[in-house]
Amino acid sequence: MNDSVKTASAPHPAAVRGNLYRAAIVGAGSLKGKEVAEMLSERNFPAADIRLLDDDEAMGRLEAMGDEISFIQRVRAEQFEHVDFTFFASDEECTRANWKDARDAGSAIIDLSSSLENEPGASVRSPWVERERARIPAPELQPGPCVAAHPAAVALALLLLRARKAGAVRRAVATIFEPASEHGQRGMDELHQQTINLLSFQPLPKDVYDAQVAFNIIARYGQKSQPALDSVEARIARHYQKIAGDTAPQPSLLLLQAPLFHGYALAVFLEMEGVIDLPALSLAIAGDHVTIPGAEDDPPGNVSAAGQAEVQLELKADAMQPNGVWLWAAIDNLRVSALTAVEIAESMTASRPTGKIQ
Repeated sequence: MNDSVKTASAPHPAAVRGNLYRAAIVGAGSLKGKEVAEMLSERNFPAADIRLLDDDEAMGRLEAMGDEISFIQRVRAEQFEHVDFTFFASDEECTRANWKDARDAGSAIIDLSSSLENEPGASVRSPWVERERARIPAPELQPGPCVAAHPAAVALALLLLRARKAGAVRRAVATIFEPASEHGQRGMDELHQQTINLLSFQPLPKDVYDAQVAFNIIARYGQKSQPALDSVEARIARHYQKIAGDTAPQPSLLLLQAPLFHGYALAVFLEMEGVIDLPALSLAIAGDHVTIPGAEDDPPGNVSAAGQAEVQLELKADAMQPNGVWLWAAIDNLRVSALTAVEIAESMTASRPTGKIQ
């Protein structure tokens, strides 16, 4: 075997230093799983060993981990032995089937599938918003599952919490455009195939959405599609309320499926108590994780946001209401989700033993 290829469970040589952790990514072959692996490498997460786990379909596939190549292995209970952090980037069914094995083995759970938010002791977290609110959770020796907040909820929370620094927000209304990548590779592939089939006058595949999404914007999927678009919309609202707090502005939400392959776009209308001071509002909102491009830069959009771990934003005063302003925002959904998950794990290292691997 080539020396550059190794199994995901083989210990990294740095383990002899004795101050590193072991991690596992369940759903390592998914779009979110690949992004988590890349983010762990970029942020130099202190892991001596990162195990890549997935179902039989992805088993044996080679994936890059930094400068190394690792095999994806089948999810089994014994794979969680001595693992400190397990990232569930799998679908909801796989997460529910395997998370207790990881928990019982002593691993901290970071859930990107949002399937564990109703479990006892579970928390929905966004380190970005926690820092914005200056409310960093105290380390727990045995934390419940930590659910990475939905990226659209994270963007909304940052924008609205900062907007109120420039004045009271009387009303907030957000229209959110959902990309195909939220449904994983299957969603991306179906949008791609629908586009091709429409242009060649062929029947449309509808296994994922049970509806036409190519060249179309819809407010609900077909009856056979899971999860329903309404349930995702409700999840965004719940996650927003949990991370932004009771005193934050409560926006009305509408989630639409757009013919976008990747990246969320958000159109947010704010009605303020007083007349809009656009420069002051821009200054209040811009900062960590929120960028307002200059006039010479490309305008915010799902294309320009790709690969960026931040919210790109443009503000426009409403022509009919002096107290109204439009926020046009775009984020890379996979990037923000992965960064949220890895930052959650980083914040949990304070309560994990160091100096030895379990």
